[in-house]
Amino acid sequence: MLKILVCVKQIPDVDLVKMDPETGNLVRAGVPTLTNPLDLNALEAAVRTKERCGGRITLITMGPPAAEETLRECLAVGGDEAVLITGRPFGGADTLSTSYTIVKAAEALGKFDLIFCGKESLDGATGQMASQLAERFDAAQISCCLTIEDIAEGRIRAVRALETGRETVEATLPCLLTVEKDNFYGRLPSLGAYLAAKTAPITVFDETSLPGLDPARIGVPGSGTVVPKIYPPELPEPGQIIRTGSVKTDVGRLVSLLAEKDVI
Repeated sequence: MLKILVCVKQIPDVDLVKMDPETGNLVRAGVPTLTNPLDLNALEAAVRTKERCGGRITLITMGPPAAEETLRECLAVGGDEAVLITGRPFGGADTLSTSYTIVKAAEALGKFDLIFCGKESLDGATGQMASQLAERFDAAQISCCLTIEDIAEGRIRAVRALETGRETVEATLPCLLTVEKDNFYGRLPSLGAYLAAKTAPITVFDETSLPGLDPARIGVPGSGTVVPKIYPPELPEPGQIIRTGSVKTDVGRLVSLLAEKDVI
């Protein structure tokens, strides 16, 4: 039976996040959260793999206690057990620190044959997590997976997307996959699964309960990325469309505008 790990993340609705003009920090208070959509594509790929080959899916996330909502959403559509890593010392983590923490928690649960991740998170969009996790898990990696062709005898064969076409690759297990959303649209839960997920037990780890955790490698101390300030880009002056119905008038207006800007 395959042991499958799916990494998910709760993110703020990026369309509603605002920025504090004084501090340059994102204002997340009062902003609704959602499960990273690309992680739901990864979960769908994992569920199909379980349905086809058998297995057990463990969900894992790092975040505030409210991230439990994301885990329950994922349990309702095919996850078997869920793990939440939470605690203030984990706050401010970059991908380096986050990948370390997730792997330490996963190691406490045993070894996994397959790890599924979204291509990136919509709030950070670095696309770095999957490769860092694969390295820390000492696992092979197949990125941009379009279809999973076969899993047998400790190997996996999949088709992945390239800029110029497609490529069929084979890797040994354990293997980490990121998937393309085209073929792995997330499914809706049944009513029974939804109700069961609302009361399902969730394993919670904090900084004191994770075995072998190095405090210097989590949160801000373990982050190699320093972001001194976030600020919105300076937008250029909006353009103008000159369309009076007369070519002569349009050209005259254009010449006048260029002269005002000292371009001509």
